[in-house]
Amino acid sequence: MSPGQRPMPVPADQMTRQIVDEIYRRESRRVFATLVRLLRDFDLAEEAMHEAFALAVTQWSESGVPENPWAWLISTGRFKAIDALRRRGRLDGLAAEIVRRIEDVASSNAERASHEIEDDQLRLIFTCCHPAIDPMVQVPLTLREVCGLSTDEVASAFLTAPATMAQRIVRGKAKIRDAGIPFVIPSVVDFQQRLESVLAVIYLVFNEGYSASSGEVVTRADLSGEAIRLGRLLLELLDNPEAMGLLGLMLLQESRRHARVTVDGDIILLEDQDRSLWNKSLIKEGLLLVERSLSTPRFGAYSVQAAIAAVHATAQSAEQTDWPQIVALYDALLSINPSPIVELNRAVAVAMRDGPEAGLLLIDSILRRGDLVDFHLTHAARGELCRRAGRVAEARAALTQAISLARQEPERRFLSRRLSEL
Repeated sequence: MSPGQRPMPVPADQMTRQIVDEIYRRESRRVFATLVRLLRDFDLAEEAMHEAFALAVTQWSESGVPENPWAWLISTGRFKAIDALRRRGRLDGLAAEIVRRIEDVASSNAERASHEIEDDQLRLIFTCCHPAIDPMVQVPLTLREVCGLSTDEVASAFLTAPATMAQRIVRGKAKIRDAGIPFVIPSVVDFQQRLESVLAVIYLVFNEGYSASSGEVVTRADLSGEAIRLGRLLLELLDNPEAMGLLGLMLLQESRRHARVTVDGDIILLEDQDRSLWNKSLIKEGLLLVERSLSTPRFGAYSVQAAIAAVHATAQSAEQTDWPQIVALYDALLSINPSPIVELNRAVAVAMRDGPEAGLLLIDSILRRGDLVDFHLTHAARGELCRRAGRVAEARAALTQAISLARQEPERRFLSRRLSEL
């Protein structure tokens, strides 16, 4: 652009599209959750939501963005749903019920007890975690429908084939519809029964945002932020030690976001991160939650994981990390929640405490059992420990295997660099 030349103005319709795209990114799943509650139909709500956003681009270009875009989208979506039912010849039997739900929503919200939270996403999470739904379906269904993860992303989180996961999700939606499962936050009596699944959902959403299962970027801040928001809402609803532990864990991990990647999007290992970039306010809040949770006799796996994150957060440098304490916490975690993933993380901690050979013995034991054979981080950890132990040929083989299994492009680049350094 030459000196004095003014930038070309952005057309109004293009600006509107940018605004709608941003609202879609930030609010679409909340709009969807409200439409599901009103319509009691996942597929109809999804269709109505997309039609409402499409209409927003054209109408807002002409009339301007409404004062309350969220309410406009809900209102437009519900009428689009009624139109869809009319086109399908299903309106006569359903119209009265849908209209009644729409008209009653304001008054029903006002009448709810003071401890209830005005958040349809949280309400929908509890619906998807209803005990009538197969436990193997609850969490994937919630990740797909409430949080908007693709079927492939959900399948990756569970190390499951996408086709298998798609069948589970369809089965879960059919169960909610056919059994008439209510779209409500459960009573205090039923709350605990569903809490474990709800905590798992929120943490899986956070993990997908903190370390995306596939794609071109390491992190997705929108998903992590949404998980933290839901974690705060859950803690408002129930002063539970595991809800505290989970929120503390997410905050402590989130505090490291800006130190985890380079400006080019490449991974920086924890031991190499610039700790001055860690978010001190998130660390402070997370540590307080961990302390509160561990001071109760009913803490569980999330609180112990949060305690591990707290040890890292309070270490002034990688060299000052209290690895014996971390190994002891992993021992406690294994007693609460025995799993191969916890064993793998413990093996890495043991290697940091006792040397790479000690960690390799534990990882090789996991692989001999047939566990985590197709998990790229197992082979990545083994390759790194072999590298540190001077077992170069084994390190090459393990890193090559890890690269073949990794689905995230920055991880593949990182592992390829490690391999080339050998």
